[in-house]
Amino acid sequence: MSVGLLALLDDVAAIAKVAAASLDDIAGQAARAGVKAAGAVIDDAAVTPRYVHGFSADRELPIVGKIALGSVRNKLIILLPAALLLSAFLPWLITPLLMIGGAYLCYEGAEKAFAAVFPHEAAGHETRVEPAAANADLLEEAKVAGAIKTDFILSAEIMTIALAALPAENVIMQGTILAIVGIGITALVYGGVALIVKADDFGLVLAAKGRTHTGRAIGRGLVGGMPAFMHMLGIVGTAAMIWVGGGILVHGLATFGFSAAEHAVEAVAEAAAEAVPGAAGAVHWTVVAAISGVSGLVVGALLIPVAEHLVAPLVKLFRSKGKLPSSRSS
Repeated sequence: MSVGLLALLDDVAAIAKVAAASLDDIAGQAARAGVKAAGAVIDDAAVTPRYVHGFSADRELPIVGKIALGSVRNKLIILLPAALLLSAFLPWLITPLLMIGGAYLCYEGAEKAFAAVFPHEAAGHETRVEPAAANADLLEEAKVAGAIKTDFILSAEIMTIALAALPAENVIMQGTILAIVGIGITALVYGGVALIVKADDFGLVLAAKGRTHTGRAIGRGLVGGMPAFMHMLGIVGTAAMIWVGGGILVHGLATFGFSAAEHAVEAVAEAAAEAVPGAAGAVHWTVVAAISGVSGLVVGALLIPVAEHLVAPLVKLFRSKGKLPSSRSS
């Protein structure tokens, strides 16, 4: 009996080792998949704070919480099952969907750049595309809905990029890794956003009630520096949006056999890296990102008139048709 018990304990230990190795493998693959989606994550973190701009301080965290909850629903309830179904039955569709999302990121980034350079023309364009809310409650609802819609696009990019980075394994393994990526990225992004939007409030308290001169000075620095930080974060988010979208499009074209652009980008990056051997990795990444950014900016600029003169009128038409039955019944 003792021999049987020892054998059983050996089996349990072996199973535990396999389970631990599997957990390590899941954690490692989740980390690698999350790194692949880093550009979209940066963009997500940079975009979200603007949705609480203009609201009172007591509404900032509730709004961030609503958006975070919507992001979790986007990732786990909608996008995770969709990603697993795609991987199982329509794997060829992953790259086209990535490219559609990449084109959208290019458009969003180019539109933000256009708004920074031509604010008056951009303001007129935005009023044609997005109607204004009538009061504070409706404005908050509209902002949250808009943020969750934008998050859906970015989350779709994150989940699809993560899925593309995973080896072909069983559905349970893929689902577990994607769930870890989705939850981890949501916590990282919206935890960071909550800290960012409340930093100036913390600075005010520290400046007024800090026990030391250094503490009060740090508080004043936070209050004075947050506008510049938010502006810089917006620039970083826009840049990330454009270069991630451009890189997705270039790589997607190569997947479909049009690899000349990707080879050209790689050749330029390798030549630049060889010229600076002491920082070859950083130079290579910077050159690839810069060329991807220029490509994304060009594509996005071309899509702005398409969105304004084709997509926006169609959306407006469908919305008006959806309201027709209720207006007739009244």
